[in-house]
Amino acid sequence: MLIQAHLGFAQLHRLELSKANYDLLSAMTEVQRPGGEVNASQAELRARVGLSKNRTSIAMNQLVERNIVLRPEGRYRSYFIHPYFAGYSTVEEMEEALRNAIEAIRAGELAEPAVPAPQRHLSAVPTRRTA
Repeated sequence: MLIQAHLGFAQLHRLELSKANYDLLSAMTEVQRPGGEVNASQAELRARVGLSKNRTSIAMNQLVERNIVLRPEGRYRSYFIHPYFAGYSTVEEMEEALRNAIEAIRAGELAEPAVPAPQRHLSAVPTRRTA
């Protein structure tokens, strides 16, 4: 069993995740290696949670856009759960990873988990008035 930072998970509600996002993140958490590496295809993850192919793709893209899941370039079937939410073998490993993540965020090398950008609704678009 892996150790996870409770403070990171306590902040998940602020990221406005859908049920599909939570389900997919949960499946990734179950299969992660220490440090948050996940070597599983979307099809394998989808099978664990019962989402459609389309819904899984959308949920994964949202997790990546919000920097909760990191997708390394050029690596197929490989994801990393952000260090704030990843699991670790020991408390010392977790503390070191969190210190490194904070330093990387401050240096601009790692993005901090973020809420989604506000969506423009049609009601916010001015309408033309005809005379």
